[in-house]
Amino acid sequence: MGQQCTGSPMSDNDDVPFNRNFPLKAGVVEEVRPGVRRVLCNNPSPFTFSGTVSYIVGTGNVAIIDPGPDDAAHATALLDAVRGETVSHIFVTHTHRDHSPNTARIKQATGAPVYAEGPHRASRPRFESEKHNPESGVDRDFAPDIRIAHGDVVEGAGWRLEAVATPGHTANHLAFAWPERKFNFVGDHVMGWSTSIVAPPDGSMIDYMESLDCLAAREEDLYFSGHGPEIPDGPRFVRFLIRHRKAREASILHRLAKGEADIPTMVRAIYIGIDPRLTTAAGYSVLAHLEDLVARGVVATDGDPVIGGTYRMAGA
Repeated sequence: MGQQCTGSPMSDNDDVPFNRNFPLKAGVVEEVRPGVRRVLCNNPSPFTFSGTVSYIVGTGNVAIIDPGPDDAAHATALLDAVRGETVSHIFVTHTHRDHSPNTARIKQATGAPVYAEGPHRASRPRFESEKHNPESGVDRDFAPDIRIAHGDVVEGAGWRLEAVATPGHTANHLAFAWPERKFNFVGDHVMGWSTSIVAPPDGSMIDYMESLDCLAAREEDLYFSGHGPEIPDGPRFVRFLIRHRKAREASILHRLAKGEADIPTMVRAIYIGIDPRLTTAAGYSVLAHLEDLVARGVVATDGDPVIGGTYRMAGA
């Protein structure tokens, strides 16, 4: 159904086949598939790629998925895209500030109810007092009108979306599957241009890996992401991501096998040639892996794994 990624065909022995070919311009409405339109917000960054993608589902009576950041121009572009139509539903995948703050503008203009898992929360209760990661900030003002959970189905005129719980990037992350079309709007859980940041206290690697397994077992094969191009053969792409994360875990264990280390030391050893702007985010990703490894008894640290100064192989 979907177009193939640029470059070589995917092979199960290759690394993740990222596709950074996404020429969509900010504010332009593109019908990517019948019944699915997208509009790009002008908020490019090392974390958001070319910007946040909002989706319009249906025709005539439509739903909007992820209205985007606090950006009046993007809200205007979305409303212009649905001029003459009725917005009956607003869906939000998660509460990072590049996805949910514009919801208030779209709701005020359309009167449509807002559907999401819930307000922002940390991935673990003990994280509630911790400083939040700088990935894109969190939207603590967001509150849905209708809270939905895994398996809940919301129907509109000619479309039907099923909530798929995908915690990991954030605790309240949902994907929205359209099973009859084999589409899945996966937010930031899966992105075709780069790996997603999984960073405590917002994120949890333990949850993230379980959510990847959940998506890989589903039948939807075309993914629409919060950033970058659509992803054909989505479950296979997810399997690449699972292998990539396991390889990253192996790199951490390889470094710790040489001796005790702190997170900055591991980042320097593992992320060779990283963009300096992403060093902090890489540290949070390593932290997420370490939390998982400590929970499984593979790695040890003194005290809480999130605030431990150094890490070592368990039993060392």
